[in-house]
Amino acid sequence: MAGKLFGKVLIATDGSENNRSALEEGIKVVRECGGAGYAVYVIDSHTLSTSSAEIPVGDACEVSMDEAKKAFDLLKSLSGDVKFETKILDGRPGMEIVKFAEKEGIDLIVIGTKGKKGLERLLLGSVAEEVIRSATCKVLVVK
Repeated sequence: MAGKLFGKVLIATDGSENNRSALEEGIKVVRECGGAGYAVYVIDSHTLSTSSAEIPVGDACEVSMDEAKKAFDLLKSLSGDVKFETKILDGRPGMEIVKFAEKEGIDLIVIGTKGKKGLERLLLGSVAEEVIRSATCKVLVVK
């Protein structure tokens, strides 16, 4: 990391419009620091496995994959010339974000406090809280 404030920056995204400010701030940090950008979207497999029996798990996974693609498309449209390595993870979002950050030697995690609406919004708030408590690197929480 010599010479760079943050050599590796990770943006956690859920693809929602509410998360846009976290994307924009994360892109700005990567651009200003000249570091490597990473973006993750976590499919919460626990939520999928306990979802309504009316929605087959395979269909729910396909919807989640589509949402991840849209999240990364939004990132790409906002980031311009700043490049990001993207990764779809599976599991409990807070834990998976922290594990990925540790594995990749991330210097800064950027995460939003608001995400999808309703229950999903509450879950994202708890995800941000879990990341703050568990991460070994710095965390930037964007309102």
